[in-house]
Amino acid sequence: MQTQDPADWWLAFLDCLRQLAARHSLADVSDLCVDGTSGTTLLTDRYGRPLGPALMYSDTRSPETASRLLDKAPQAASACSPSSALLKAWWLMERYRKGDEPCYIQQQADWLLSRLRGTAGITDWNNALKLGYDTLAKTWPGWVSQLDWPDTALPVVVAPGTPIGMIDTAMAAETGLPRDTQLRAGTTDGVAAFLASGAAQPGEAMTSLGSTLILKVCSSRPVTSVVYGVYSHRLDEHRWLAGGASNTGGAVLKKFFSETDLNELSQRMQADSDTGLEYYPLPASGERFPVMDPDKPPVMTPVPEDPARFLQGLFEGIARIEKTGYDLLERLGADPVTSIRTTGGGAANPAWTKIRRRIVGRSLTTGLHAEAAYGAARLAAGLV
Repeated sequence: MQTQDPADWWLAFLDCLRQLAARHSLADVSDLCVDGTSGTTLLTDRYGRPLGPALMYSDTRSPETASRLLDKAPQAASACSPSSALLKAWWLMERYRKGDEPCYIQQQADWLLSRLRGTAGITDWNNALKLGYDTLAKTWPGWVSQLDWPDTALPVVVAPGTPIGMIDTAMAAETGLPRDTQLRAGTTDGVAAFLASGAAQPGEAMTSLGSTLILKVCSSRPVTSVVYGVYSHRLDEHRWLAGGASNTGGAVLKKFFSETDLNELSQRMQADSDTGLEYYPLPASGERFPVMDPDKPPVMTPVPEDPARFLQGLFEGIARIEKTGYDLLERLGADPVTSIRTTGGGAANPAWTKIRRRIVGRSLTTGLHAEAAYGAARLAAGLV
């Protein structure tokens, strides 16, 4: 089980504000929006206090638990996958719900905003998606609302960036934010990264080379596939972000190399020619996209004697997954990819970029900004 203590999120949030206040006055902050990891789920009481651990986005519940939920909602397999927020919420509810007392299902961004508001019960289209929310109809499906939830459990869902209230007076004092700070509904880290990249029109795509590999393409129509782990976030009334998230990415690289190693070895590799190593890099067994297989094993052998060649093989493997992902999105009906903006730590690696140009076969450009938080700031400012 992969868990975190939400108290650590709050401490990190306060530390971020302290660092920001050391460089810029917080007095000019007028609006605030939070992005958080998609699918990281917790259960809280009426006061926002966690009733158990927060289950991380990559945490998977047992197939038996998923099967029992599928028995209740057989038509909703996409929301009942082993790593879905809905399954995590149901698992937490079975173990930590206290009688008939009110409780709230929250995602990471929801919880931080609820701390700032002083009350829970609101989420956004993007964070609600993996809880089973129907973003096309903009409502909770009957099968979700009819599960054994308390009346308060399912949050009210609004568009990302919607004003949801002013900061709580006590929270303004604790954080140093102005008492008239307007809080706005948040979004997921993947959507925030897309907004940070500057991509906005159908056909424009974003690859986030972070700890995981996130692909999104702006599409004029939603695209979904349970079989391939494809889903679409609603951006507004006319634009959708179709994509998926693979477990491959920087987390795999960090298992073998330090930051210094990555920089030095990247300069030694021959990025223009292929190593012939057919890797499928994963930090552990299990994949979400472009295939949905909780048991898919990593493939990272044979290991050559030259570590630079080994690293290049990992870069190539991740690039092939990226290409497969975009090919799949187009085949399923998303708008053809016209350009790819890249964000995340891997975007700054010239060798990796050269390998991606060779393998992915699409136009690559640098994203407007590398930090997902910049996308949340653009959302708060109404610039999307």
